[in-house]
Amino acid sequence: MALLDKHRTIEKNATLLLVGSLFVVSIGGIVEIAPLFYLENTIEKVDGMRPYSPLELAGRNIYVREGCYVCHSQMIRPFRDEVERYGHYSLAAESMYDHPFQWGSKRTGPDLARVGDRYSNEWHVQHLIEPRSVVPESVMPSYAFLKDKDLDIRNFETHLVANRRVGVPYTDEMIGNAVADIEAQADPNADTSGVEARYPKAKLGDFDGNPNRLTEMDALVAYLQMLGTLVDFTTYDEPDGSR
Repeated sequence: MALLDKHRTIEKNATLLLVGSLFVVSIGGIVEIAPLFYLENTIEKVDGMRPYSPLELAGRNIYVREGCYVCHSQMIRPFRDEVERYGHYSLAAESMYDHPFQWGSKRTGPDLARVGDRYSNEWHVQHLIEPRSVVPESVMPSYAFLKDKDLDIRNFETHLVANRRVGVPYTDEMIGNAVADIEAQADPNADTSGVEARYPKAKLGDFDGNPNRLTEMDALVAYLQMLGTLVDFTTYDEPDGSR
């Protein structure tokens, strides 16, 4: 009863209740936050993850510019229905080089976290030009203009510099070869050894169907074809415990 009486005293005294609440919340906050100051990184590194190639980064910039994230998420939750439909659930490390991340908040269209290699370049181009020609129920607008708009790669190395300033590990070599790597990755006749060495698993060749022209369509398709292809998910457990 003595303890209950003390509790009643706290409940009846607004000032005492406020001070007590702040004390309890402060202790809980310290317990949760303090360990983070002793960790160099809260994201577990995953084999295969790398910075975007300059062409993929250009495509991602277009993806953000056109608001694709408004209707498409890039985060598969660890639920059976999502894993069976889209593939392995998303890992934190897959977004470690995203500024900003593209998790999204709704799905008018499907999640794109694992869209890479699921369709051909031709399919993506046709889908972007006239979505309903390949997905009859689609409500996506046409992005045909991307195929007619040359990709602006002037001083593109500045995009890599900006990303390096927020933690993306672009090297001086990557920055110095940014423009050349963009041109080489989208040219089926180019020497791509440098691109492959700097950006393992990068998709190579013509993306928009016109090898004589470097367009925004090339960049966007290159970005889409990379999504979800860098990590070997056969080494990770599924939510149900299987591999």
